[in-house]
Amino acid sequence: MSHQRLHIAIAGSRGIPSGYSGYETFAEELAVRLVRRGHRVTVYCRKGFFRERPRHYRGVELIYLPAINTKNFSTLTHSLVTVLHLYRHRPDIVLFVNVATAPFCCMTRLYRVPTVLNVDGMEWLRPKWSALGRKYFLLSARIARYCADRVVTDAYAMQEIYQRQFHTDSEVIAYGAEEGFAQNPERVRGLGLEPGRYFFTACRLVPDNNVDLLVTAFRNSSVQMKYALAGGTPYRSAYVDRLKTLADDRVVFLGHIDDHALIRELHCNAYAYLHGHQYGGTNPTLLKALACGNCVLALDTPFNREVLGQYGIFFPKDAERVRLEIEAVAADSEKRDRLSSSARERIRQRYTWDLVVDKYESLFRRLAGC
Repeated sequence: MSHQRLHIAIAGSRGIPSGYSGYETFAEELAVRLVRRGHRVTVYCRKGFFRERPRHYRGVELIYLPAINTKNFSTLTHSLVTVLHLYRHRPDIVLFVNVATAPFCCMTRLYRVPTVLNVDGMEWLRPKWSALGRKYFLLSARIARYCADRVVTDAYAMQEIYQRQFHTDSEVIAYGAEEGFAQNPERVRGLGLEPGRYFFTACRLVPDNNVDLLVTAFRNSSVQMKYALAGGTPYRSAYVDRLKTLADDRVVFLGHIDDHALIRELHCNAYAYLHGHQYGGTNPTLLKALACGNCVLALDTPFNREVLGQYGIFFPKDAERVRLEIEAVAADSEKRDRLSSSARERIRQRYTWDLVVDKYESLFRRLAGC
């Protein structure tokens, strides 16, 4: 096989370095590792999200372009100016993340640039979007197979949905995670938390992630620990205000944390991790929890079962049942320790970043004909 150096562009995320989870973490990990393998990688960034705008980050070229910074139009407007820029600066391959960018894939294909689309989760079902927004995502999902040269889904359960609902063939490439270990528990104590004496969740505080379910269940529990929530939303949210009214004094809202070392410490020092994501495929925050050795309690969905297998505890979308599972794991330290000690093994089996990059690099070479 030829080892030709490729120029790969990544578009559709907010950009890197990652201050959020999901697309941004994925874009950063993939881009940096592709550069290490000798490729030239350009990541398109939304100018409004970055106060400092270096031209390079860990060997990756960064292009900052404007967007209308609202929940409904940020991705679309940034994608439009991105494809206009790509017309003049054509890479060998372009990878779009987010199914909302499907229509823009048509434009890069017209430029004869091989185009890959990572569609992520079932955005057309997410409560955080307006009815019009959900219709747009559904339309984008339906036309994805006509717009991109190759569609990528991040879980076999998602591959099945795209095949059954949209008659779209896709290549399954999951996300990855880097194993993490506690290095400075004092940072956790500085937040008013005692290592090993709190439950933890890290996510965007939006209805899709069922944080209200988790907060309600924990509030109703008899557990004498705290529940730390790291996350926020880039837009003003009545949902976040509601969460704070649901909580009692055991629930600690840490806000958005973009310090990766601190997030690692919060994971590694937690007693257990609560995961309420419902509509995605392979969720990066769930992988992070496993990679940090968390005992995970997760909403029972096909996606979460695919990721966790026998390495987690599942609960239905019912606050009383969640309460019972929280109390059960709090009372059974042996089960908690058993799941915690085996969690990283799941990452080594299926979700290392090297495996993810191997698959993307192979796909890019096939499409580029080298």
